[in-house]
Formats: sequence, C-alpha cells, structure tokens
Amino acid sequence: MTILGSRSGSQILRTFLPEQTVDLRGDIYRVTEWSAPTSIEVDTDRVRRSLRHEIAAWTANAKDSGVGTELHRGASIEVVALDERRGVTVERYPEVWLCRACKRIGTSLKRQCKCGQRRWGQLHFVGFHDCGRMEVPWIRRCPKHDDVKVVIPKSAKATDITFVCPECHIKTMNGLGFNRKCPCGNGTFKWNVHKARTVYTPRGMVLINPPRPEHRENLQLAGGARKALAWVVDGLTAQRPADVAAKPTKDEMLAQLIKGGINEAYANAMADAAERDGQLTKPGDHPVDSLSGVRREEAERAAVDIAMALAENRQPTTSLRSATPGDQLDRRYREVYPTVLARAGIDGLDLVDQFPVLTAMYGFTRGDDDPARCTLVPFRRRGGGYRLYGNLAKTEAYLVRLDPVRVANWLIGRGHALTGWSTSDTDPVVARVAILESATPPDKKDSQSTDSSGADLLRLIHTYAHRFIRQTAAFSGIERDALSEYLVPGHLGFFVYAAARGDFVLGGLQAVFESNLDDLLTAFLDAEHRCPLDPGCSRGSGACSACVHLGEPSCRFFNRFLNRDTLFGPGGYLRIGS
Repeated sequence: MTILGSRSGSQILRTFLPEQTVDLRGDIYRVTEWSAPTSIEVDTDRVRRSLRHEIAAWTANAKDSGVGTELHRGASIEVVALDERRGVTVERYPEVWLCRACKRIGTSLKRQCKCGQRRWGQLHFVGFHDCGRMEVPWIRRCPKHDDVKVVIPKSAKATDITFVCPECHIKTMNGLGFNRKCPCGNGTFKWNVHKARTVYTPRGMVLINPPRPEHRENLQLAGGARKALAWVVDGLTAQRPADVAAKPTKDEMLAQLIKGGINEAYANAMADAAERDGQLTKPGDHPVDSLSGVRREEAERAAVDIAMALAENRQPTTSLRSATPGDQLDRRYREVYPTVLARAGIDGLDLVDQFPVLTAMYGFTRGDDDPARCTLVPFRRRGGGYRLYGNLAKTEAYLVRLDPVRVANWLIGRGHALTGWSTSDTDPVVARVAILESATPPDKKDSQSTDSSGADLLRLIHTYAHRFIRQTAAFSGIERDALSEYLVPGHLGFFVYAAARGDFVLGGLQAVFESNLDDLLTAFLDAEHRCPLDPGCSRGSGACSACVHLGEPSCRFFNRFLNRDTLFGPGGYLRIGS
C-alpha cells in the first residue's frame, strides 16, 4: 500500500471520511474506506436515540434516506475508530487530467502531453447534487484536432471557466456542463471546487459515552434515570446518584435482590412485602414526579448524561482544601471562591478529570445546508445497518451549573411564565422543576427568532458557555479552538472540555481550578463585554466572531442562539442579583 502522507486521527475524523475528496501531495483523491477500523464499545441504545434526534430535521422533511425509519425498526449500528497503522484507502478523483505545463486536458495518465511534458495534475472542479451524487466534469474536445485546454480565470466560479482548442483557438465550451441532469431525476448538477463546503459537508454528533459498561449497570441498580434526575434536581449534593437519600423503587429493589443472588420469585415476594409496608418510594414522593411525560423523558436523558460524565470522579469547588489549613490558599478556597461564584450566578462548578466524550460522524450532505433541500447520506455497513466513524476520548472538563433561583427569576423578568414558580419562591429544587416543565430549549436548526422561555434559556446558557470558554482559554494556556462545549440547558449547565485535537495543555483546567479560578471568574464578570464591532453587532444578533463566536467544531450549535444581552444587557443575568 502506498503511503501518501500522514494526519492525526482527529483530523482524519472530519476531513478523510468516505466519499470525501482530499488534497494529498499536490493531487486530488477520494476516500474509499477506512482500512480495518477498530470497534468502539458504546451504549448502542443511547447512540441510536442520539442519532434519531440529530437527524430529526431530515426525517421531518423526508430527506434522511430512510435512516429514521430503519433506526426505529432496530437497524444495527456500529461505531469505529481509525486504525492508525492501516490508515485510510484513497483513489485518484476526479479523473480529468490537466497538464500542469500547458493546461491541456489529457485522456490518460500514461501518455505524454502534446506539449512534450508528462506532468499531469487534475481539474479541481467536481459536479454534485443535493441527493448526494458526485460527478466528474465532461469536457468537449475540438472535433478537428481532438484537443482542448482550460482557461481558468482569476475567480473560482465554475461559470467563468472556458475551454479552447490550443491548435485552432476555437472555444469548445463555457463552464462545466450547465443543465446536466442528475440520474436521480430531481434536478441538475452544480459545479464547484472539490473542497468547497457545498460539495461535502460532514455530519456528526457529540455525546457522553460511559467509560465502562459497569457505570451504566450501577446507575440502573441505583434507581436508573429517575434517580439520576432526582440527583441532578437536588443540586448534585450527593457524590453519586446511588448516594441520594431516598427510598428505593420497587424495580430498584428487585434488581438489587436478584443481583445479590436471590431467586426471582422470592425477590418479587420480598418487594411486594416492602411495598405493602411503605418501605418503597411511591409516585409523587419527589418533585420530579410532577413533570409531564415528554419533559420528564428529556430531563431524564440529560440527567443520565451528567451522571455518566461524572461516573469516574468529580471534584466540586466545595471540596478544595489546602495542605495547610488557615493559610492564604485555604482562605481563598473558603472565602474568595464562594463569593465570586455567587457573583457569577453559578450554583456549582466541578472539575472532571476523565470526561468521556465520543465524537461520531454519521454521514454527509451536498449542496444546501437546509435539511429541507438536501438529502442526508448516511455511512452504511456492507452487511447492513449503519457505521459511524468516531473518536472516543477521556479528557478534563468543567461542569458549570447556574443558580436555578436566579435563572427562574430572570426568565420571569423577561415575561415568561414558569409553572409552579413565583419570584417570592426561594427553593432551588422547585425552581429546577419549574424550568424543566416550562422551558423547552429549541433544536440547533430551529429558527433563532423564536421568543419562547426555552429559546431565552438556551441563549443564556450558550452565551455564558462561549464567554466562559474564551476566558478559560486565556487563563489555562489552552488554545481557544481546543476547548469545546457540551450543553445541558434544561439542567442550567454546560461542560467545557479540552477537545482531543489541536494543541491543548493537559492539566491546564485543573491548574486553574486549584489556583486561580476566582481570577478567571472575575475576568469573566468584569472584562470588556462590549463588541469591537458595536453598535452594529448589538443592533444585529448581539453576537459575532469579534465578541462571542467560537470556531467549529468547538460550538455544536453553529454559533446560533447567542446574544450578549442575556448576560450584560438591561435585565441581563449578570446584572440581576449582583
């Protein structure tokens, strides 16, 4: 196998996917497959649910290539990682040979050009259609001399390209085949440079993947999704969901008894007796039981994400201790940290030094970015089902959770109604449940003009995360593009993690957490919050690349649902209660 070059695994994950064209050693190739990739152990049910959620916009427009239906029927899914020893298999594409010396279009790599040179390159334009098909340009040759050369203008537009005969100088064609119909029957091909985003847009998702299967099992034994939700709504006061002081459910007790080796029939009898004696929890015993069906399901899913992310370990700021009690560092932990956290409207900030994040690419689109006008092309397995190309990493992260009472009052102040909450209330558990019930964050492809409580909540959490990442990069010594976000807006929080790509400083987040987190938050609060492009930025979306935006793929929401006014505007979150 010829080795054409080397790339990092994280770079290959986005730029060397099947059917994607790439530049290697001055030539153009198309990726045919990952050679002998290795399997990643994942929670298949969680991946399937996440994938169905990710492709929902294509499914709603009947543009998902049937993936949604097949996933609902239980189609198999595998997630694979790159085998760095085997790499990626590629082929030369497009096979339109261009003489680098005279710009003639040749018919074979094996022949010498009429100019006497044999320096063949490729025409770097390809045809594509929204259905996912890609095509090689057809070039009309001079019928008299069987020859043609390309005249490429300074612009990159395919429409400006002309072809002429180098012998008689007659123009043979303009452009690259206008009105050439796609075999799918739904339109014509468009033409562009092979590396253009419209030619190939990879589609992927990020999800928290339990580092070991036993973490999922332990959560199920501890009470499953309901216990995880109760743990999060209670404010993560216990170290783990299993530590939440609450009566077990009947299912939880049964699972524990059976795992302990007790016969299933006898375990059922014991659970029935415990239920009669009032030793088991009943529906309505916890405020989360008041959530409606759909809202509870979504809240439980996000709570399980948080539980899995913190399954290995977590260190809240409240657990920080100095080696010498009473010294300056100890006073900083006990006095300064709590004060600045309260100023920033943060209910809790945890360090996670083994954050298990899976990045998985599930397909691609061509043409328009709108799911209503382009078809999702999934990566399929040869034997049936779907293949996702992924990268699993354990990295360090922060979990930042905003003050639920302050958020609830902020939403009320913006004119939104929260079921079961008024500004005179002070119970954080009631605030979290009211927000979960009343505020439904929009999807990342929904209209940004929506003015719901969920949209405002997402703008607050998302803008907070972006500004926090910008300040964290400055204090930790980590490149901004090497930090990424994972939002859990329903639970008023977000993770900031060091992505497994680029040049990031391992231990940088921990160093800031243990030494100068107060400086970071002070800068977050007091550093310049105006935009260099104001007043234009403020009159527009209130967020741009000069003030809030992050690069891809640090932001999974494509820099949408952002507005500095949610933090610093009149009635902004950081303006109230401070």
